[in-house]
Amino acid sequence: MATKKTTPAHNATHNVAGGKKTTKKTEYGAKSIQVLEGLDPVRKRPGMYIGGTSLEGLHHLVWEVADNCIDEAMAGYGTMCHVKILPDNIVEIRDDGRGIPVEKHPTTKKSTLETVMTVLHAGGKFGGDDSGYKVSGGLHGVGISVVNALSEWTRAEVRRDGKIWMQEFKRGKPVKTVKAIGKTKRKDETGTMITFKADSQIFPDTNYSFDRIVKHLRQQAYLTKGMRITIEDLREVTGAKDQYKAKQHAFYFDAGIISFVKFLNRDKEVKHEKPVYIEKTVDDIYVEVSLQYTDGFKENLHAFANNIHNPEGGMHVAGFRSALTRVLNSYAKKHKILKEKETSFTADDAREGLTAVISVKLANPQFEGQTKAKLGNSEARSATSTVVSEALSEYLEENPNAAKAIIEKCLLTARARIAARAAKDAVLRKGALEGMTLPGKLADCSTRKAEESELYIVEGDSAGGSAKQGRDRHFQAILPLRGKLMNVEKTTIDKVVKSDTLKPMIIALGVGIGEGLNLEKLRYHKIIIMADADVDGSHIRTLLLTFFYRHFEELILRGHIYIAQPPLYQIKKGKAIHYVYTEEQKNALLKKLGVNENDIAGSEDDQKATGGIKIQRYKGLGEMNPEQLWDTTMDPVHRRMYQVTVEDAEAAQNVFELLMGSEVAPRRHFIQTHAKSVENIDV
Repeated sequence: MATKKTTPAHNATHNVAGGKKTTKKTEYGAKSIQVLEGLDPVRKRPGMYIGGTSLEGLHHLVWEVADNCIDEAMAGYGTMCHVKILPDNIVEIRDDGRGIPVEKHPTTKKSTLETVMTVLHAGGKFGGDDSGYKVSGGLHGVGISVVNALSEWTRAEVRRDGKIWMQEFKRGKPVKTVKAIGKTKRKDETGTMITFKADSQIFPDTNYSFDRIVKHLRQQAYLTKGMRITIEDLREVTGAKDQYKAKQHAFYFDAGIISFVKFLNRDKEVKHEKPVYIEKTVDDIYVEVSLQYTDGFKENLHAFANNIHNPEGGMHVAGFRSALTRVLNSYAKKHKILKEKETSFTADDAREGLTAVISVKLANPQFEGQTKAKLGNSEARSATSTVVSEALSEYLEENPNAAKAIIEKCLLTARARIAARAAKDAVLRKGALEGMTLPGKLADCSTRKAEESELYIVEGDSAGGSAKQGRDRHFQAILPLRGKLMNVEKTTIDKVVKSDTLKPMIIALGVGIGEGLNLEKLRYHKIIIMADADVDGSHIRTLLLTFFYRHFEELILRGHIYIAQPPLYQIKKGKAIHYVYTEEQKNALLKKLGVNENDIAGSEDDQKATGGIKIQRYKGLGEMNPEQLWDTTMDPVHRRMYQVTVEDAEAAQNVFELLMGSEVAPRRHFIQTHAKSVENIDV
């Protein structure tokens, strides 16, 4: 009997009682206007201050406090920042800066410490001549007070004037006034220590990622020469005997962003041995740039303003890119490397294979949003452009071998771009003849609303057949993969668009590729990779993630790419059917059903029944009938899907670079390290 599939997201109806529009009048006057005082606006609308209450917002609390430590170091008053993650996800961050003042503030009539902790836009970074902050990251003045507002409790300890001062807060409200709790060991000892526990009323998940914190603070150490940053994770430590369980990292870099570029290119083949380094101050804007070209095809650029990461770039990035393209074209034409019949390098030609770190420091940065994703100062563009133009031109003239390697890389990219344009046009023309540019193997959905459409990219014909029969045809399209997927990280774009496996995918998405990419034409707002839950399936997912990361990164940034998670096992007891997705879930369910795991060893593959329990291990999607595939993996009500982030795709690409690259030693180390963790390999 066919199962009728209902999807609330697409078949919802809304009823109004009695079918009549209510016309009840409400009074709108002064009482209707709500006034939020103190830190109440932060708790009411946390997204306005930290970007959201997801894990990204949770970690933003750590960044805000750590930024204050780094600002002290940039101002010349501090040398270290020590971050601890304590049991119960309590965070402690300590520096050796000047320490927040504790005397009474002339405006608020409260202690300066309490003012900084409880008043928005109160801080020493608004340009006062005696503040000591010529440049800083936390210019909004909301950082520490926002952390206080969004924490279940906060404790501030200040070492200053020979004493240790302390004040505690609960959800942004002071518990008591500041008081001295002891004396410092040395009279000149100064610093601030902030300890806080994120509020579970605000954040659904308060579990910090040690790796994410390490990655962020490693960046900060690269950007702040001579500053020592240490991170400890003590969540598994319950006593002195468990100290070995503590995870810790310490960072200190004399070479700064040169070391950063080398780190980013550690597993890549570089075109010139030493990274280019540029450093100069123009119009009171300090510009620091390091860059190096690799044999890869993707740009890896990291931009910072006052040590704050700007993932969306900004004016300093625009100035860098315009200068880079201009200088490379000028050098290539001057030395007749670019032939007269060849067109000039485009900005994209200059970016391919480029690893760059751009860091500017300026007095009054204008960021877009509290998360500071983009720098808006126009003067940063002109300063960066001027510095890079002069220094890079000089570098190329003084280093002809490196210059030749860089220009030849750009020339190869330019020629591939021209070949790719011709190949892409041919692909699109052929696609149009095949019927509305859609490949024949695509089983499209009936709706034409992209926002409700889903495209399942499915491994293999058998799984594709089950998916086509089991799907909801209204909004789910199926594209089976046939043939071997190529590693796009080692392939030029003209070969990508000619690929028999990738070409149908490019056509189905509808946005084009390379030059002229138009995401407004995207035909499906959910693009779901559905592969087997085994080593081969993992391999295919990695290849596809690398493909999307390199050629359609914006689709990932906009949240359009997902990974479906099919179940590993079906477990039956009588008429009851259970699906489990991990070994841990299987063992927990069997225990709940009263079955000893040892009694069913070896029964997963041959489906023997033991104690009334029947276990089936799914080796592939093709083993599921259409109803099972719908129930477990495609039904929006019950399915499990993971939204892909740039970090996921970047990690996949890095692994593939490691495994497919020319360097043998890193690949051998990776395989030796992870070999023991690989199980259930199907040969």
